[in-house]
Amino acid sequence: MNFDLSKENAMIRKEVRRFAEKEIAPHVDQWEKAWEIPEHVFAQMGALGFMGIPFPQAYGGMGGDWVGMHICIEEISRADIAIGLVLDASISLIAQELFIFGTEAQKRKWLMPIIRGEQIGAFALTEPDAGSDAAAIQTKAVLDGDQWVISGVKQYISCIGMANASIMIVAAVTEDNTCEKRIISTFIVPKNAPGVSLGRRYPKLGMMRSATNEVVLDNCRVPKDNLLGDPKRGLAQHLTVLETGRISVAAMSVGLAQACLDEAIRYAKARKQFGRPIFDHQSVRFKLSDMAAGIELARNQYLKAAWLKDQGRKHTFETAVAKLFASETAEKVASDALQIHGGYGYMEECPVSRYYKEAKLNQIIEGTSEIQRMVISRVLAKRF
Repeated sequence: MNFDLSKENAMIRKEVRRFAEKEIAPHVDQWEKAWEIPEHVFAQMGALGFMGIPFPQAYGGMGGDWVGMHICIEEISRADIAIGLVLDASISLIAQELFIFGTEAQKRKWLMPIIRGEQIGAFALTEPDAGSDAAAIQTKAVLDGDQWVISGVKQYISCIGMANASIMIVAAVTEDNTCEKRIISTFIVPKNAPGVSLGRRYPKLGMMRSATNEVVLDNCRVPKDNLLGDPKRGLAQHLTVLETGRISVAAMSVGLAQACLDEAIRYAKARKQFGRPIFDHQSVRFKLSDMAAGIELARNQYLKAAWLKDQGRKHTFETAVAKLFASETAEKVASDALQIHGGYGYMEECPVSRYYKEAKLNQIIEGTSEIQRMVISRVLAKRF
């Protein structure tokens, strides 16, 4: 077993960290207050190749792998988890689904601008009555001549409200004969398509800089050619890329947890109580040690899951474990970091107060912790 990163991926970590520390970290509080992430950040990332690490050079990518992409997501999330969330939605979900299931024309029209950092995409699956039970969606699509007519409401759609968001991948029911298994298809829906409107932008506990909106599809019309992949396997396509999204959430969680640990160590060495730095107190040192141990284990697990994906091997179990453990570790680490900071940690000016608010989301998106336990238990049932 070789745990060393490849030369290419070690360079990705170095370059992404340098970029994140210079171009992202100093501005996050300002962006949060303004409720926006400037478009130029993604253009810069696209120019540096960060938006296309796992995709072929023929489409403007780096020709790298998913290990490299998730290292990038970790390092970006260490500076700003909201941008990590955009990378998850736009790259791990939208760009990957376009690459795997799209036609050549669809890849060139929709995938390449995302890789260049000119545009971002949104994953429109969740509905008011369909969250963890994705198959329960009610949005419908009917073929009318050479156009699909789509009607329904999607909620909690990340990134679509951002200025540079251009498309959604929308899941919709295309056949429903009251049979046991409905037919669900996926469609490429431009944000400016006729019949698309953004509902309210949700106020959230954290990450207001990353827009989350309701999306209303009112007899939305898109060309027949905007059907993505197999019309009878739309949900399966979505679930395929969601598996990668779970690795991304694990990487995001590790990045956030690492930021918490960094801040906690700095504060513990500077803050003095009872005549010496609180870092010297065993209770604080043990807490920091537990934080570091959890982060290291979570990092190793997401890298293993990404490596298995790159090898074309089954990774459902490893992915669910990575997402579950990393997201729950991040919440615990954020709580411990705040505790180490004491009263100052509860003040908005303290970075860990923001980390604490943001950590919870990762236990919910791309399948809740409860869903991950269901996935893990199903694998266990087959093994024994």
